[in-house]
Amino acid sequence: MRLPTEQTKLVSMREVMSLSIFAAPGAYDRAITVFSPDGRLFQVEYALETVNRGATILGIICSEGVILGAEEKIETKLQDPNFTWKLYEVDDHLGAAVVGLGSDARILIDQARIYSQSNRLMYDEAIDVEIVTKRIGDIKQLYTQHAGVRPFGVSIIFGGIDKTGNRLFATDPSGSYRGYKAVAVGIGRETVEGILKEDYREDMDLDYTIKLAVKCLTKALEARGEPKRIKIIVIPTETKKLKMLTDKEIEAYQKEFEGSGA
Repeated sequence: MRLPTEQTKLVSMREVMSLSIFAAPGAYDRAITVFSPDGRLFQVEYALETVNRGATILGIICSEGVILGAEEKIETKLQDPNFTWKLYEVDDHLGAAVVGLGSDARILIDQARIYSQSNRLMYDEAIDVEIVTKRIGDIKQLYTQHAGVRPFGVSIIFGGIDKTGNRLFATDPSGSYRGYKAVAVGIGRETVEGILKEDYREDMDLDYTIKLAVKCLTKALEARGEPKRIKIIVIPTETKKLKMLTDKEIEAYQKEFEGSGA
């Protein structure tokens, strides 16, 4: 029987070490600035996981405007039902839906509002939706490459009407962003995307799009057995003015949806 030589022992040890490095994050998740051997930034992935476990948010574009929606939970009966922490007004023509750490989102939304107002003061016109999205993405990206900081644990959907038309963008904790016709983020993303792929049409009117958003979020909550409490923002192309639907208006859409048996 042939005994292993020192060279074969050394090769075997290297194989074991290589497997152990790729099998677990190890020390590569302790610093935001260090890539793992397989090219991953684990802290960014952990931030993405925070987003994926958060309440569902969505955005939909139609020919007559832009719709943003979100699930919102009431944690206690003493909480003000009119208070919203998932949907924000950035400017008259621009809204945002957030998922993840609410405190992180608040800081970024405030920065988006500053960019928007600065653009009005400097150029006397409303800021483009993509410009706001890009600038917030730039801030997020900075927090993925410097030591002593952590990524923002939040994804934001920006939707609005600007001089280029009806626009919808989503940015994640890595700082990257993409444009969409319809998009969902959060724990109910798969349920919502399944409905959107079947029911979305580019020629939808505003009322149908609101019904579709209500249907998506209601189905996502039903799938998890949670109360059907949602919030909706509407930005019509005609007025370019953001409007938050009241709870009574949303309940009317929910009853219509439930009555149709869809």
